[in-house]
Amino acid sequence: MGGVIMGGMARGTLRIYLGAAPGVGKTFAALGEAHRRRERGCDVVVGLVETHGRPRTVAALDGLEVLPRAAVTHRGVTLAELDVDALLARRPDWVVIDELAHTNVPGSRHAKRWQDVEQVLDAGINVLTTVNVQHLESLNDVVEQITGVPQQETVPDAVVRRADQIELVDMSPEALRRRLAHGNVYAAERVDAALGNWFRIGNLTALRELALLWLADRVDEGLRTYKAEHAIDHVWEARERVVVALTGGPEGETLIRRASRVARRSGNGVLLAVHVLSGDGLAGASSGALRAQRSLVESLGGSYHQVVGDDVAEALLEFARGVDATQLVIGTSRRTRWARALRGGIGGRVIAGSGEIDVHIVTHSAAGSQRWRLPRSQGALTARRHWLGWLLAAVGVPVLALSCIAAQAALSLASVLLVFVLLVMAVAIVGGLWPALAAAVAGGLVANWFFTAPTGRLTVSQVDDVVSLFGGVVVAVAVAAVVDRSARRATAAARSRAETAMLASLSRSVLAGDRGLPSLLEQIREAFGLRSVTMVETAEGREQTVGTCGEHGADEQVEDVAVTDTLTLRLCGRALPAGDRRVLVSFAEQAAVALQQGRLAAQAAEASRLAAGNSMRNALLAAVSHDLRTPLAGIKAAASALRTEELELSESDRAELVATVDESADRLTGLVDNLLDMSRLQAGVVTPAAAPVDLAAVVSRALTWLEPTERRRVARGEAADLPPALADPGLLERVVANLLLNAASHATGGLHVDASRLDGRVELRVVDRGPGVPARDRDRMFAPFQRLGDSPAGQGVGLGLAVARGLTEAMGGTLTAEETPGGGLTMVVSLPAAPVGAAPVPRLTVAEA
Repeated sequence: MGGVIMGGMARGTLRIYLGAAPGVGKTFAALGEAHRRRERGCDVVVGLVETHGRPRTVAALDGLEVLPRAAVTHRGVTLAELDVDALLARRPDWVVIDELAHTNVPGSRHAKRWQDVEQVLDAGINVLTTVNVQHLESLNDVVEQITGVPQQETVPDAVVRRADQIELVDMSPEALRRRLAHGNVYAAERVDAALGNWFRIGNLTALRELALLWLADRVDEGLRTYKAEHAIDHVWEARERVVVALTGGPEGETLIRRASRVARRSGNGVLLAVHVLSGDGLAGASSGALRAQRSLVESLGGSYHQVVGDDVAEALLEFARGVDATQLVIGTSRRTRWARALRGGIGGRVIAGSGEIDVHIVTHSAAGSQRWRLPRSQGALTARRHWLGWLLAAVGVPVLALSCIAAQAALSLASVLLVFVLLVMAVAIVGGLWPALAAAVAGGLVANWFFTAPTGRLTVSQVDDVVSLFGGVVVAVAVAAVVDRSARRATAAARSRAETAMLASLSRSVLAGDRGLPSLLEQIREAFGLRSVTMVETAEGREQTVGTCGEHGADEQVEDVAVTDTLTLRLCGRALPAGDRRVLVSFAEQAAVALQQGRLAAQAAEASRLAAGNSMRNALLAAVSHDLRTPLAGIKAAASALRTEELELSESDRAELVATVDESADRLTGLVDNLLDMSRLQAGVVTPAAAPVDLAAVVSRALTWLEPTERRRVARGEAADLPPALADPGLLERVVANLLLNAASHATGGLHVDASRLDGRVELRVVDRGPGVPARDRDRMFAPFQRLGDSPAGQGVGLGLAVARGLTEAMGGTLTAEETPGGGLTMVVSLPAAPVGAAPVPRLTVAEA
């Protein structure tokens, strides 16, 4: 027996059987292990097992000692719980304690059963227990999102992770649903509700994946612990782990998507993104870009990390080795080739030190984008800043001169020149180069006149003063030029970034079809400060306005910008400079693309509408020519026979002919009703009158549409505390009736109608045990005039299910088809539940209906 020493006593071993859902066989597996331990000579008892009436679980208890349970009384009710005292007194080698997440009855020794298990383990007793993945505390919210059912009983992940052994009891969703349908999990009256709620294929698949991933993470922890304990620092490729390095640059999205594809190729790869922060604490990347990239990583199922390091390459490799990464994805440098030649890049150092880690160097559009460029010939400073610069120079030079004269005794020529250099820098930042040059020259003349011997003249008597004066002016001019260039480039760069971001956003919107022509014209008007923007199309010598926004006055300037040979953008407002016109042309081209997209979309919609209408007409003609003629022929033949005087008909013959007329007329009425309903749905004129509806009353009325012999085949389930549905009673009755008629015509056995609620909705299921429909045909069978070859001639025109789905969707619900476990088809009508407190329409019995 394994265990750890706690207070002089060896702690017991904990073995957990983990399952994705009830019914997978956790308790059966735990009891099987108990039998094996008993056969090997261990003292094994059953502390508590919940059989839920399952025959195989009950049979597995045979041969095992079962401890009596402790009786706990709460609010006058006596319930049975695990008897911890009796178990500690018995002190077996192994004990089976089922349902680890169970909440004990108030008044028990502990509030939770896992706390009972902890005490038993501390006493040195080994425990076999079970738990479902939905009861793990860290997954509680995820499970609620998947199933719509909150879990009240949870167990801390730390308790489960401390287990010495965790065994996954796995079963495919299809096999579990078959087990459920055969009555091996729940009683027969609970099967249909369980299949339609918790035990859906999607729910079971998601829960199974959660269990596998949680267990895989736990195995990873064990592997990393083992490597750390044995000082193993090389990579074990037990699982593909892809690390992508992010800098916050524009290439981040490309790298993340490439790394995600690399991780997905292995089937179960893990994606980890890492950003290296500078060790000096100075931010080197855009926080907004990193937030966006982090969101992208998490949306792709990866995790985001940040590490601190002065050496980026070493920090990346250290992180990759720490997480046992197998591949590392980094982007090629954005620096120029000359810059990379002068100082080696991070990629080369990462490759040199990667060892067993595969390194991917991914190119991107920003690679090598830093190039030497000539400065712009025209500045980006505004006229207001120029005037402020001239004003600062005009005021600053006299003020500084007077201040220096007042303190002349304490200042040297070098100090005076330094003060004027500072003034020149301030003027350059505010007003640009030319005001700064003027301030530099004026400052030099003032220093020569007032502070250079002989004073009062523009002459210099000492060589040192000449050097100082000339050097000060040169320094001032150089500083002014550098500051002016920096200010101009910063302003130009900000404008370029704004233009690029605007055009990129615009392009994405146009390509995605999110922005129409009016929206784009409005954006152009706002971006360039115009009064109005109009797009004009010229065709056959005539102009036609295809889009406009804003208003313009009669006396305002109007300017035309050619977009294509036939499209022109007409602008009203201010005159645009050359730089704005260049960007405006790009906007205009996007607007032309949006116009073309809108026209193509309209043409496609019209073509689709015409094709659908043509298909509908063809199908309707086929139906009228075939299916409607059958009941008409029956009516005509029977009526002719009744009117023929030459025929001598007995009373039974006359009754049979009258019955034929009646049945054919009923069939004809049903076909015409469905055709009318379909035409109303196609025209979009169905207006439901939503009200709280009692589903039981609706089913009662819908059953009257069936023949008495068919009606006796239908079994109905009763759901407790079922809220009313929000629907139109008349339309919902037609939906249920069509589903019942469809099921009765195909099912060979009985039918079952049941209702339940799920996450704010009410669901009605019509279950049959017929031949069923293949999964590939389940959507197609809801199309009008589809019978999928399963109905003989004359049995309807294939509109029942189409009308049922159309009416359901008109009421804000959904109608879907699912496979009935064991064979058959289940039609599920899902409708919103009525608000709490709403009174349903009066409930009718079958007789009243």
